[in-house]
Amino acid sequence: MIKNLFNGVLRVLVKIALHGYFHKIHVLGKENIPKGKPIILVANHQNALIDPLLLATHTRLRPYFLTRASVFKNPIAAKLLDFIRMLPVYRVRDGFSTIQQNQNTFEKTFEVLKNKGTVIIFAEGGHSLVRNVRPLSKGFTRMAFGLIEKYPEVQPVILPVAIDYSAHKRSGCQVRITFGVPVPVDMPSSQSGKLTKRVEKELKELAVNIPDEGYEANLQSMLDHQVDVSSKSEVDYFLAHGKAKNPIPEISGLRNKVMKLFHLPLFGLWLLKKPGVKDEVFTATWKFLIGFCFAIPYYFFLLWLTMETSVGTWGLAFLLMAWIALWRNKNPEE
Repeated sequence: MIKNLFNGVLRVLVKIALHGYFHKIHVLGKENIPKGKPIILVANHQNALIDPLLLATHTRLRPYFLTRASVFKNPIAAKLLDFIRMLPVYRVRDGFSTIQQNQNTFEKTFEVLKNKGTVIIFAEGGHSLVRNVRPLSKGFTRMAFGLIEKYPEVQPVILPVAIDYSAHKRSGCQVRITFGVPVPVDMPSSQSGKLTKRVEKELKELAVNIPDEGYEANLQSMLDHQVDVSSKSEVDYFLAHGKAKNPIPEISGLRNKVMKLFHLPLFGLWLLKKPGVKDEVFTATWKFLIGFCFAIPYYFFLLWLTMETSVGTWGLAFLLMAWIALWRNKNPEE
């Protein structure tokens, strides 16, 4: 009960914060989300912790997540991650002796799915800022067939979902979450490879997919032609015709600079943290977490200045401008 209440409150707070961080979040295909069925949600993975947060807060599925086991090494972190419905997945790089522990994780997912719950898996096996779908691993098919073997009466579906960004590392960008048509698990386990390829094909039809060959040149040309790189249809049109179908307005980035000015203490915390972020895919994650943890205390400080000090008028003006600048924050594509 306490865990569910905590997760419910946290979901609301994170959703509000995500809408403060991003300029626009588009959710497409929600009508494809089945009701009353066990769902294995398979998504592409381009933006570290931001991806699962978006999926957790923009559906009513209350999902569990499979995530890399290395983040569970700290006992305190492990308890917190378990509390917010994250389950560890062990990889070869974690040591061959740990692989067998994945069976415990699968057993937990079976119980979640048996009760018509949802499990999210980022089946590419890692994250990348590259805008295309990488080959999917077979973990989600193992989960599906293992569930059916243990509970033959349970019929899970695979739900492909694509997450695309106009700028992975910047606030004030736009995001598109696109849910596809559920894929039934209607074949024997001996054909698991066929199921993997089918889901991979479905995911490629949902997500922006810029081919590896000529990737950098194509991406730069799209940015130069003001193509909406978060839109699959716009990207596909450009790749086919060499021109933008619906060019987006040019964005100067001035709004973002104004937002930083009125959130200078938070921006300063990011500048202190930035040198320690070794994997650039975590850039947005750290920016978001800094804002999530410190924005409210910062606003309360400005409110205190407004009500309790001689600079009250300035404090109120600064607070209002901080809110307006956050609401109007917008960044160019990258």
